[in-house]
Amino acid sequence: MAEETVGYGSWPSPLDATILAGGGIRFGGVETRGQEVWWLEGRPDEGGRSVLVKGGLGERPVDQLDEPWSVRTKLHEYGGRCFWLGADAAYFTNDDDQRIYRFIPGETPIVLTPEPKLPAGYRYADGVEHPDGSWTVCVREDHHVLSDVGEPTNELVAVATEPGAKVEVLATGADFYMAPRVSPDGRWMSWIQWDHPNMPWDATELLVAPIEGRALGEPTIVASGVNPSPDGVVGDSIHGAGWTADGELVFSSDRSGYWNLYRWSPHDETVIAATVIDLADVGGPAWNVGTQRWVELSDGRLMVVATTDAVDSVALVEDDGELSLVRTPAYTAFSSQLAATDTGLVAAGAGPDRMAEIVEIDPVGTVTVHRPAADLGIDPRWFSQPQPISFGDVDARAHAFFYPPTGLGVVGPADQLPPLIVVGHGGPTSHSSPALDLKIQFWTTRGFGVVDVNYRGSSGFGRAYRDALRGSWGVYDVEDCVAAARHLAATGRVDAERMAIRGGSAGGLTVMLALIHSDVFAAGTSLYGVADLSALATDTHKFESRYLDSMVGPYPEAADVYVERSPINHVEKLSTPMLIMQGLEDKVVPPSQAEAIVAALETNGVEHLYITFPDEGHGFRKASNLIRSFEEELGFYQRVLGIAGS
Repeated sequence: MAEETVGYGSWPSPLDATILAGGGIRFGGVETRGQEVWWLEGRPDEGGRSVLVKGGLGERPVDQLDEPWSVRTKLHEYGGRCFWLGADAAYFTNDDDQRIYRFIPGETPIVLTPEPKLPAGYRYADGVEHPDGSWTVCVREDHHVLSDVGEPTNELVAVATEPGAKVEVLATGADFYMAPRVSPDGRWMSWIQWDHPNMPWDATELLVAPIEGRALGEPTIVASGVNPSPDGVVGDSIHGAGWTADGELVFSSDRSGYWNLYRWSPHDETVIAATVIDLADVGGPAWNVGTQRWVELSDGRLMVVATTDAVDSVALVEDDGELSLVRTPAYTAFSSQLAATDTGLVAAGAGPDRMAEIVEIDPVGTVTVHRPAADLGIDPRWFSQPQPISFGDVDARAHAFFYPPTGLGVVGPADQLPPLIVVGHGGPTSHSSPALDLKIQFWTTRGFGVVDVNYRGSSGFGRAYRDALRGSWGVYDVEDCVAAARHLAATGRVDAERMAIRGGSAGGLTVMLALIHSDVFAAGTSLYGVADLSALATDTHKFESRYLDSMVGPYPEAADVYVERSPINHVEKLSTPMLIMQGLEDKVVPPSQAEAIVAALETNGVEHLYITFPDEGHGFRKASNLIRSFEEELGFYQRVLGIAGS
């Protein structure tokens, strides 16, 4: 095939915004019962509805609930594990009213929890059915009973599996709870809890208590990471605790510097290492409840997902703790919630040349696909392959994945270099993985280079790298995004005069500060980005209301740092064209933050475009909105960067 020369940034891509919006099903939680596999699908073309689906070995996946049912919890605003399976029924939180329903396939769901006085005033998640089948335990966030600082109350509660019974409070007093789990014999319940100002990846506690009727006896602390160590480590993060079939409690702790597995038994109450994987995390930041990176097979062995340098792999843990890698080269990223059939691990898995799909992997690496990724009808040769890069000096080394522009039958002019889009992930405590992302391929198939930066503070590289951003948010993330752009320009891979930066939420803060404190970028896009740290510290939801204590400093004691790090206080330095997009229902970063930046840009006479979505919150879910957001962003870059054919 003869190659056509076309200017970078205006290649005739087969991936339009409609395909991007409609083809990218978002897989949510996955659960199993025997050989049955259940999962959630977030469908942009159904208005963002989250659909409960059941499949399994040799079965055709079938939607379990028709419209208007949508399975989603608003707990912590970010949600998480919003359905779970019992012996005969499934339990789920309905998006519209946030109440728990009991569901048997073929029957109408039955509501189990009372109607709240406030709309969505009770929010439930992360449950498990008691072995006797008469009740289920879960986390509840109560917006009726506010604390002395005006925050909702979080508790562990028991909900009867037949309607009409009172919801019983099992544990209260901590600021947050997750992972309530009942032992197979029904005698013990474990859970994880933590308090402000910690986040769940900072320091948590794992507790166990005897079950006495539908109440709990005196709890025992199995593992506590809330006390800082003499060497300055903040504490231990306990993650993903659950019971094995023989009654042992398995959990991850990052006390070694990486999340690794430990065991505890109520019979001898001794914590022992289950296995230690060098330089790999069997765990991750619990932005969503229900996350767990290990499962137990029917023969008692454990399968785990371990993350090394932001790349996931599967491993098998033998009874003696010996570890063996399970080869799955096609998959480099797995969902944070796993499940298991009798013979294998089940998860949403993705790789550099495939979007997420529901897969089952057995101990020898055989893969069974229960729900394949959508067939986009695009030749895979169009897709850019991630290239891991590192940059910066020894004391400020950072990491990223670079995606060069890639086309089929098309090349850029020999005398040109491609424009670059720098992506800073949200969080900031999260990371970008090398899995096929249509949002990246949308740009690379048009002749843009993209660098997805895992700046200092990202997860997936161990505790020390994750803690590097403590007290330095708005500094290191900005430095590393700027350094990534300069590194790629200096090595001759991109055009230094045509570089843009984009990011959402925490990434939006990085975008604005990069434009303020450097002259590297010719354009910037902020999606529901943080502009005023002081406002965020005083006007956000409970889960993140003290997050900035660690990322910036205690407020108001460190108010001067908040002022210095907030883009809104440096608007006189904003002279780079900006695109700002915001959901008007956003409770995490309120629209007032975007509006303040827009007002400043107007005052400064800086070219900008402000687009709002009245029916979106923190992130865009609906197909029509996704389509518009990408089409507007493409046109913005083509215009501002002077790309021919725009």
